[in-house]
Amino acid sequence: MRSEVLTLERRHVDLRAGTVRLDPGSTKNSEGRIVYLTPELKTLLAEQLDRVHRLGRRLGRVVPYVFPNLSGRYAGHRRGDCRKAWATACRKAGCPGMLKHDFRRTAVRNLETAGVPRSVAMKITGHKTESVYRRYAIVSDADLQDAVRRLTGITTRITAHSDVAPAP
Repeated sequence: MRSEVLTLERRHVDLRAGTVRLDPGSTKNSEGRIVYLTPELKTLLAEQLDRVHRLGRRLGRVVPYVFPNLSGRYAGHRRGDCRKAWATACRKAGCPGMLKHDFRRTAVRNLETAGVPRSVAMKITGHKTESVYRRYAIVSDADLQDAVRRLTGITTRITAHSDVAPAP
């Protein structure tokens, strides 16, 4: 999070295209990539950029960062850390103690559940190797139950359309 979010500058965000460009060397795996924004995230980023623009007008200078310090002695300067803000946000969201990687796991699970091809999901999440990606692709009991329901549906359709009885 520190390398990919806190270093973001306004020049990296293209709201018209709905993208954020991460430069090579600025990501955990050092590879650049384009992040495509959901409509909700696009709206939230537009609101944040508006706050930064107002801050720049108040300070009388251009603030290049997407997430600068908004007040205090370091207003307009790049935020060096967000641990306190992260803990506050998690507490207010009703999930205290969550780690940033917990949400990365959630993203991987959501991509897998949505049927996004693994190569695309790995590009989105920034995983270089399948073995590391698999560590984030946690399988839950609900996933296993869903697999059985799907398999049961397929078996039922095959049996209904087959002249051959299924093996006992």
